[in-house]
Amino acid sequence: MARKKPNPKAEFVLFNVTYEDGSQTSNRRVPGDILGGLEGDEPARAAIEAQDRDIEERSGRTRGAIKSIARA
Repeated sequence: MARKKPNPKAEFVLFNVTYEDGSQTSNRRVPGDILGGLEGDEPARAAIEAQDRDIEERSGRTRGAIKSIARA
């Protein structure tokens, strides 16, 4: 019987993000290995902010400040 190869993809945790202007984005992917510990989900905010900066650079449109994040 053949064995399954381990999946090399990293696990991701999905977050819903609400911005101060009332807009929302769903299912933002954050690597699971940066989460946990004493900080909990706080490192996810920094990762999502970094993603937003990258999106802003590529699209030329600014994103508002993050009001809240919640696991999807």
